[in-house]
Amino acid sequence: MFSRMLLTALCVALGLAAPVAAQEAFPSRPIQLINPYQPGGATDLMARALAAAMAPLLGQPMVVVNRDGAAGGVGSLMAARAAPDGHTLLFAPALVLSVLPVTQPNSGLSRDALRPVCQTFSNAQAIAVRHDSRFRNLGDVVAAARAAPGSVTYGTLGIASIPHLAMVQWLQAAGIELAHVPYRGDGPVMADTLAGRIDLAAIVLASASGRTDMRLLAVFDTARNPAFPDVPTAIEQGFAVAPTSFGGVFAPAATPAERLAVLEAACARAALGEGYAAAARRALQPEAYHLGAADFGTRLAGDIAQKARLLGGINLAQ
Repeated sequence: MFSRMLLTALCVALGLAAPVAAQEAFPSRPIQLINPYQPGGATDLMARALAAAMAPLLGQPMVVVNRDGAAGGVGSLMAARAAPDGHTLLFAPALVLSVLPVTQPNSGLSRDALRPVCQTFSNAQAIAVRHDSRFRNLGDVVAAARAAPGSVTYGTLGIASIPHLAMVQWLQAAGIELAHVPYRGDGPVMADTLAGRIDLAAIVLASASGRTDMRLLAVFDTARNPAFPDVPTAIEQGFAVAPTSFGGVFAPAATPAERLAVLEAACARAALGEGYAAAARRALQPEAYHLGAADFGTRLAGDIAQKARLLGGINLAQ
């Protein structure tokens, strides 16, 4: 104890940083992984699978804490305002930084409030119709929309949701207009599509898993999903768009680099391990669902720029 005190005093006298903080073990206590959505959803299941895989690698428990509200804004802001010591993290889609700061400008959540640690999921979007729909592919939708602009309707789980923005991007590429009907979840969207009240359902691809009462016209991704090998991508049908909902682990912006490196390494091993990989397969994840911090950050920056353009062209108050 005396020698440490002496060394610390000497460092202070010489204007150097004391070595105490550098000697602290990390992590030194349980890590809190905030999920900004309700328990039981797809994001929650993935977060819990990752936490279970990371905990033994870090030598500390990793506890998933659900803090839902404001479309993910409540939990995300809680994580951003946590002590930047690496013991509080966020498991969330990129939209908490690319969309929410625009749609919730008074929330206190900024685009630089969090730093990416590792990407652990990438959810494809899709367009679905009822099994007897007149539309067989995206070309049919385009032809109908051009013949009668605004007559074709589509539903999403809400204004500025990822499925909605995916459709906006595709509509811009196709040069057509469709009538948007916002809902509060994929379930009601698909129910009204099946009932014939709307023509198309823009949904997260995983929502169509196991269903036989709907057909998929297209998947928004760079390659076909193994769970739906017969469904072509929008790119294959002539539209160069592949909007996805990706995300993973984030840390408060001021978290020290050396702690971020520890977390990134543990996240990579956990995400590529069989336990998490099995959960990823159940969630219809593509093979390349994991990215390290640098590549995740690059993708995030591109998403922020793209979403800014898309959000600037839609009426968020409708």
